[in-house]
Amino acid sequence: MAETMKQTVATMLSGIERYNPDNLPTLERYVEMQSKENTYDLEANLAVLKLYQFNPHSFNIEIACQILLKALTNLPHTDFILCKCLLTEKQLAADPINQIIYLADILEQCDFQLFWVRIRTTPELTQKISGFLDSIRKFVCHVVGITFQTIEKSHLIQLLGEIEEKTLQVWVKKYGWKMEGENLVFIGNQDENIKTKNISEKIDFDSVGHIMASCR
Repeated sequence: MAETMKQTVATMLSGIERYNPDNLPTLERYVEMQSKENTYDLEANLAVLKLYQFNPHSFNIEIACQILLKALTNLPHTDFILCKCLLTEKQLAADPINQIIYLADILEQCDFQLFWVRIRTTPELTQKISGFLDSIRKFVCHVVGITFQTIEKSHLIQLLGEIEEKTLQVWVKKYGWKMEGENLVFIGNQDENIKTKNISEKIDFDSVGHIMASCR
């Protein structure tokens, strides 16, 4: 069913049909399907927000929220910014969109402990998005992977949302990290990620001539 819907939507997004407001109900159902089945189609979601721009009377705040939350699941890519730019200031200030904006700001600052506190206090905000929490944990692991060489196990557990020891082992194995004793997790040697870059500049004779002439 999901594959059939994806093909139907792809047809809708071709040519002038992309801007046909009659397609909105189908595209909105597709957004809800993505939320339930943990799939993702950025192009279709951007098309929905664009149609809302052209047809503000059709704006569905619940669908817009799902689109924004799905965009967060694809961090560190810039999907969220692309979606956010298609909403008006008034829409961005509306509740619960403003709460999602706040979550995005926290994630951008990599304040993951505050993020999990916020999630625990407002669980209803993300409960419709299947796989949302694990998608954010993937982003956390991405940040950890480019930031740390070693990290305390207790700190990593906090960054991942106070997960259980058994679940931590799954994430450690997934990213090829290694436990060092009882308290440390070896992430990787960051020196290996540093790449030198040779920069060469070419200055032609005419350019040098103008410089020399101006110095006389």
